[in-house]
Amino acid sequence: MRRIQKLGYLLLTASLSPRELFQQQAEWLAAARDRLLRRAGIGRRKSILDLGCGPGAVTEELARRCGGTVVALDHRAGAFGEGAGCFGASRCVCGDARRLPFGDGVCDLVFSQFSLLWMDAGAVVPEIARVLRPDGVCVALEPDYGGMIEHPPEIALQQVWVDALTRAGADPCIGRKLPSVFARAGFSVQVDFLDRLFPPAAARYDLLAGLPLTPEEQKTVQSRRAAEEKTPGAEIVVFLPLFLITATKSSAGNGLISDT
Repeated sequence: MRRIQKLGYLLLTASLSPRELFQQQAEWLAAARDRLLRRAGIGRRKSILDLGCGPGAVTEELARRCGGTVVALDHRAGAFGEGAGCFGASRCVCGDARRLPFGDGVCDLVFSQFSLLWMDAGAVVPEIARVLRPDGVCVALEPDYGGMIEHPPEIALQQVWVDALTRAGADPCIGRKLPSVFARAGFSVQVDFLDRLFPPAAARYDLLAGLPLTPEEQKTVQSRRAAEEKTPGAEIVVFLPLFLITATKSSAGNGLISDT
């Protein structure tokens, strides 16, 4: 995995804890996640891997909705904290997603939310294919900061996001790359996008504060935030494209891509 991953957000200057931030993110994505998990038939899935689980913001939901067991994996043992029950998962594992510590074909669903962003997808996706059973599914919700839309220009922070994420070891444009990465690994891929525009969340500044910003970028963030506070909410647009991916392992090994 890359040097810094999902819990690379230290958030030393943030007003919310990492757990609270990830929980807010999970709530924001609840409707999209529900649609993808229903499509994947989560209720009949017997063995689920929560890949890059972080502080378990979605793990409990997966455990509640599935018909079997959930294994939560993160590269940092500290991600699991001291919580009893491992977020509701059957087991928490500290491991490298490039070399998943599982046998071939042991999972029927792999879930990722803002996790592949921090990984070497070219190495991880073949590992996902290896541990999935034939016709197993990977559900992934991953961003593409390179396609951010912001208005008015006085509040725009796209370049700060892209530069800071790259500096931290992430791939800010991972979303647009994943369909072909999954297809090359033998998956049939369906891509969805959010169907509505949400009001911008103030918590995004807390997430940004946890990235390695230069002094100049810190000044830019402060000025943009001040400009936003003076702008009527109805005039503000902040849209982060999310690639909502349902990738089904094809027994024939021929990857296909579709979008809706």
